[in-house]
Amino acid sequence: MPPTETTTPSRVVCVGEALVVLTPTDDVPLAEAATFTRSVGGAELNVALTLGHLGIDVAWVSRLGDDGFGEHVRALAGSAGVDVSAVATDPDRPTGLYVKVPGTAADGTRRSRMHYYRSGSAASALSPEFLDEPAVAGVLASAGTVHVSGITPGLSDSAARFCAELARRTRAAGATLSVDLNHRPVLWRGRDDAPLRALAEAADELLLGADEARAVFGTDDPARLRARFGHARRVLLKQEEHGVLVLEPGEPDRHVPALDVDVVEPVGAGDAFAAGYLAARSRGADPDDAVRFGHRCAAAALVVRGDRPAHVPALT
Repeated sequence: MPPTETTTPSRVVCVGEALVVLTPTDDVPLAEAATFTRSVGGAELNVALTLGHLGIDVAWVSRLGDDGFGEHVRALAGSAGVDVSAVATDPDRPTGLYVKVPGTAADGTRRSRMHYYRSGSAASALSPEFLDEPAVAGVLASAGTVHVSGITPGLSDSAARFCAELARRTRAAGATLSVDLNHRPVLWRGRDDAPLRALAEAADELLLGADEARAVFGTDDPARLRARFGHARRVLLKQEEHGVLVLEPGEPDRHVPALDVDVVEPVGAGDAFAAGYLAARSRGADPDDAVRFGHRCAAAALVVRGDRPAHVPALT
């Protein structure tokens, strides 16, 4: 049986890595780029930053390197109103980064290519023992919702065990576990993706794209997904530009259409959607209205080159 939805604290705690992003300043191939613009990315941090800009009580749990990149990420998160008291500094491992190379797909849409340098990063050393750190345990105890993506268990075997224990403790505490599948095949190359599937199956709120559902679970059929995740309160099946199908136990499927926008860059739109949805839910919006607000936040991300909206819509 799915868990009963009850009133819980509105604080959202996002758990996962941060990455410094380097993008060629000029719109040129990487081999020709002489200068780069620095920004910050990482799925869960993107969600946390957008939640902070929306005025939501939000905390972020992670590990950063003892380096200038880590200092920048911590300062940026704090300036957005994100509680960073449960972000540890690793003296030995670096902050991860990726290089984002602008490009254009065959259909004419803008599709950047990402080169990740996260192996051996501070965040990849997440482990179940990290959950026992007093600052981490305290922040998680304050959560109404804990949000994590499928990227986090893919970082390393210890991070996969960390996510399994995080899910167990979140559900035991009565908080809502929100999971955005965020399937990244390269992270699972040569590895069993059972931790990814287990994390999705533990979720109270599961967000996944139809393409991801096909790749990981072999189907994007709503009836089959409903049966597979029957324990969840809600599955949001994202169907790209067509919108989101809301699947709930005992309720008919509901389609919430996306907004029509001229896409500049798709990277980060899913994180903005998750942030908008979680923000609206934390303020008591019903699921369909929360999805609509998620679409508004996603649209704001789609019309800029960065990984997050330059300006967030008003949350009423």
